[in-house]
Amino acid sequence: MPYYERGSVRIHYEEAGSGFPVLVTPGGGLNSRLSNWQTAVINFFDALKGEYRVITMDQRNANQGQSTAPIPTADGWGAFADDQVGLMDHLGISEFMMLGCCIGGPFVLKVAERAPRRLVAGVLCQPVGHRPEDPDVMYRSGRDTWGPELMATRPDVTMPQIEAYLHDLYRVQPDFVYSVTRDFVRSCQTPLLVMPDDVPAHPYATAMEVAELAPKAEVTIYPWKDTPELKERALGQVRDFLRAHQPVAV
Repeated sequence: MPYYERGSVRIHYEEAGSGFPVLVTPGGGLNSRLSNWQTAVINFFDALKGEYRVITMDQRNANQGQSTAPIPTADGWGAFADDQVGLMDHLGISEFMMLGCCIGGPFVLKVAERAPRRLVAGVLCQPVGHRPEDPDVMYRSGRDTWGPELMATRPDVTMPQIEAYLHDLYRVQPDFVYSVTRDFVRSCQTPLLVMPDDVPAHPYATAMEVAELAPKAEVTIYPWKDTPELKERALGQVRDFLRAHQPVAV
């Protein structure tokens, strides 16, 4: 299994196919790991590898994944972005596109903020975000499920660290997409494709607010995951979007 290491960070990744690079991050919240593609609504790793060099990874400290790192108590979203852009550096990739599912929506936006000249285009599939009637849904998931499971295998991690980390991720910028501000999204020049969802952790209103604020945003059909036919149409829109924004080889 391939890894890249940066100091105390060790990231497990996989890649397949050839062509322009696309980093795809699976859903699963803080348990975002590449094995989740097998149960995803759309397995983008398999779906895109016939046309692109598709790269995926276990996010740092995902339970049942193979990526390990310290628990940052400040700038947790930046730490994820450093892992993701660092993987591109490790692979010698300068420009790339990115598709993030679930927690990957905030990942895409943070990479767009951190590396705007490198991220050519981004897809936000079922992005997580703030739900006013249940603002702590992501925090609770981390505190009650992800954190205890991680501590069972990591004696160096404590619940106060977990709670500080979750506070930084989900309560410092609590009323939007967590990882970036509305002002950033208004100014973001990266082309974005939003695939809305509407379950507790994936609020439709927040996804559509991203689409309304971002100057170069598009939206797929909605609903899109209810039938095989709708999923195929949405996948076609993703393919069209990526093709439209892939740089032309000189």
